[in-house]
Formats: sequence, C-alpha cells, structure tokens
Amino acid sequence: MIRTTLAAIVFATSAQAGVNEALDEVILPGFANFAATATEFAETAQDSCLPANLVAPFDGLMQAWMRVGDIKMGPSEHGTLSIAFWPDTRGFTPKTLAELIADEDPVVDDPADMAELSIAARGLFALDMLLFDPQFAGYEAGGYTCRLVTALADDLARQATALDAAWRTDFADVLRSAGADGNATYLSPDEATRAIYTQILTSLEFTADTRLGRPLGEIDRARPARAEAWRSGRSLPNVIAVAQANVAMAEALAGHDLPQTQAALDSFLDAASKVTDPGFQDIDDPMNRLLVEITEQRVDAVRQAIEVEVGAPMGLTPGFNSSDGD
Repeated sequence: MIRTTLAAIVFATSAQAGVNEALDEVILPGFANFAATATEFAETAQDSCLPANLVAPFDGLMQAWMRVGDIKMGPSEHGTLSIAFWPDTRGFTPKTLAELIADEDPVVDDPADMAELSIAARGLFALDMLLFDPQFAGYEAGGYTCRLVTALADDLARQATALDAAWRTDFADVLRSAGADGNATYLSPDEATRAIYTQILTSLEFTADTRLGRPLGEIDRARPARAEAWRSGRSLPNVIAVAQANVAMAEALAGHDLPQTQAALDSFLDAASKVTDPGFQDIDDPMNRLLVEITEQRVDAVRQAIEVEVGAPMGLTPGFNSSDGD
C-alpha cells in the first residue's frame, strides 16, 4: 500500500511538472508571440493597407498562429473561430466579404460592430482572401477594401491580446492547480496532463486528415482549392509549423527527449521539403500528389511516435481516442 501510494504521488508530481513545462515553454510563449505579432501587423496595416506592404507581415502572423491555433481548451475552446474560420466548406468567407465591399458597410468604422461581424468575414482567412485573391486584392489605398483590411487587422489584434490575457491570467492557473480544492475543471494533475496530450494528438490528426487529406481528395480527383491558406502559399508551412509545435509540446509534457518522435519529425521534414508547391496547387499531377501523400503519412508517423513515447507511459494505449479526451 505504501509503495502504491508513493508511486501515485510521484506520478502526480511528474504529471504536474509536465503541465507547467508545456505552459511555460510552448503554450504561453506561443499566445504571447501571436498577440505581439498581431499587434505589429495591425500597426503595419495602419501605415499602409496595400497587399504589397502586408504580404511578408501576414506570413509571420500566420506562422505565429499555427503554433498555438490548434489548442482548443479553456479560452481557446470556443474563442478562436473568429480568428481562424477554416475549413469554410460552404464558401461563406468570399460571399460575406463581397457583400460588405459592395455595400461599403460602415461596420469598418466601429470596433464594437466589427466584433459582432460574422466569423466568416473576420480573422486570418478573411485577410488571406483580401490580400491574395485576385477577386479582392486589386484595391487601392483609401478605398473601402483598404479600410476593411485595416479594421480586420485591428480586430484581430484585439482578439489576440484578449486570448493571450485569458490564458496568462486565468486558464494557465486552472491547469497548474489541477487536483487542488476548488478546481472543478481538472480533478487531478493527471487530468490536466491528459487534456494537453489530447490537444497534441487531435492537432496532428486534423493536420493529416484535413490540412493534407482535404486537398488530396479522392485518388482520381484532387481538390487543391480546398487546401488551407493556398492563396498565400501557406498550406505546407502551416503543416510544418503545426508538427514542430506539437513535438515541442510533447517533449515539454514528457519532460525528456523523445528520440523516436524526433526521428519521425525529421523524416516528416525531409518529406515536406520535397513538396513542389507550398500551396498544393499542383497535386493534380500524380507525382506531385504522391509527395503530399507521403508527407501526410509522415505526419501520422509523428503522432504514432508520440503515442508510444508519451501516451504509453501515461497508461494511454495507441488505441486511445484523442477526441474523447480520456
């Protein structure tokens, strides 16, 4: 009995340490970086809203988001749809943006009204379309679309700042205090550890199945226009950023190096380096499609390695369903 109790205490202490490291090394710095990057992007848009001035800053903005965007817990569980509304399976974003521009809707003049705007017309993917799609990107300085881009950048900066604050001042403490009296969200340190582990697996599953699987479509019919952020050529960089962020979080959660996972990541990066179009727009060609399929398989291999090196020691078998959260 004494040995069993001692083992439970040691595991709980180790689990809590992993939560703290995941927060301090990956999650909190990631949200802080996204908030700072979004604020800088908004300031740049104020100086000049033209695409030529915003292409490079947008790339950095999307990169910052992808390192934390798949975390769907706490303030991020429901508060990120207006930051990144994708996939847009019914094409709401171009329709809503076109209506705003055609009507020259005054919503752009009031931050409070912008906060109530449809999520399809807010956030990163609305900006991606306005800056990179020929239907919208030919606007001039001082025009309505220019004002819309500036308003969207400001709105995004406010959202990013609020999300960072919610994590830093509230939800991080909920995770750190798992098992403490009064914590009704996580009744034990193990629950908090499993919650973060779930985020890692779910993100990698989404990346393989949706970020890569969705544009691959059927074997005889690729769907390149379904790729994430294909207009800005961010489809592949997004996948890479997500994989790297999840491996970093898995290492922080485990508290030690993960050699199998790192080897799987290196293999994934090698496969990704061979993809010919970062926007996946050439995957109608069988050879180019094969390169993306191999990359998809390597993402799955990263997930499987994390299951072995992180999940198994936690008592979670490879058959663990990450969508269940238990």
